[in-house]
Order: sequence, then structure tokens, then C-alpha cells
Amino acid sequence: MAVIHLKTVIDAPIERVFDLARSIDAHQESTKRTHERAVGGRMSGLIELGEEVTWRARHLGVWQHLTAQITEFDRPNYFQDIMVKGAFAAMKHDHYLQEEQGETVLVDRFEYSAPFGLLGKFVEVLFLTRYMRSFLVVRNATLKSLAESSEWQRFVVDTEK
Repeated sequence: MAVIHLKTVIDAPIERVFDLARSIDAHQESTKRTHERAVGGRMSGLIELGEEVTWRARHLGVWQHLTAQITEFDRPNYFQDIMVKGAFAAMKHDHYLQEEQGETVLVDRFEYSAPFGLLGKFVEVLFLTRYMRSFLVVRNATLKSLAESSEWQRFVVDTEK
């Protein structure tokens, strides 16, 4: 399995970042370049433990569907989503959050394996890991921008009071 680690420092409260990271609507905002849309399961708002969402997106020139379920949830510190149906042979995405010196550190651990055995492993090494890392970097840059401005309020009810 391939593993991508990504660390993003965000100047915003941990609760805000956590909720943005699990917001269906913020996810769609952050994945505009792949035209990602929720088409099944939880379609908007904040996804919760046990809930599923099915995404439709254009990746690598192909329209794909991926259904993920929230399998672990500890607000505001951690949640995990696992692919239950989709193009990967397997996929698990851990989202860790912690406060450090007044900022929120978001750490993603994205673990996946491509289908098609050895051919899939070759594709992972050749370009898929670079593609997925870029996808996550863009997504987190959008979350950071939203969280550090007043735009976060479009996606999350104020939980900071």
C-alpha cells in the first residue's frame, strides 16, 4: 500500500478546522478542479460517525464514483474515512488534528492501493502517488484559506461560542 503523509498548519481554532474537514460542502469547494460532487449518502452538512457519502469526480480524465464511510470519530481530534466502494483496491484516510501554539495542525495519513496487482503498484509508483498528494495539498490549501477567513461560516455553524 502507498502512504501519503501531509501536514498543514492552520491559524484557526481546532473545532473550526475539524468541522471544515468533515463538511461535505467544504469538500466540494476544495475539489472544484475534479468537479467532485456528493451523489449519494450524506449530501451536505457535516458527516458523522457511521455515515457514508458517495462522490462523483473526474480523476485522470475518467468519471469515477467512490463511497466512503466515517469509521472512527473523536471530535475535534481525529476522524477516519474508509472506502467501501470505488476505484482503489483499498483506501483509508486518517485526519489527525492538534493545537500547537495557538494554531491547528492538521495531519493527513492517506493510505491506498491501486487495483490490478503488480500493474497497479507500478502505476502507484509512476504517477498516482504524486497525483493524490497534489489533490490533498490543494484540498488542504482550500481548507486553510476557508478556516483563516470568514468564509468558513458558509460551511460550518459557529461552534466556537
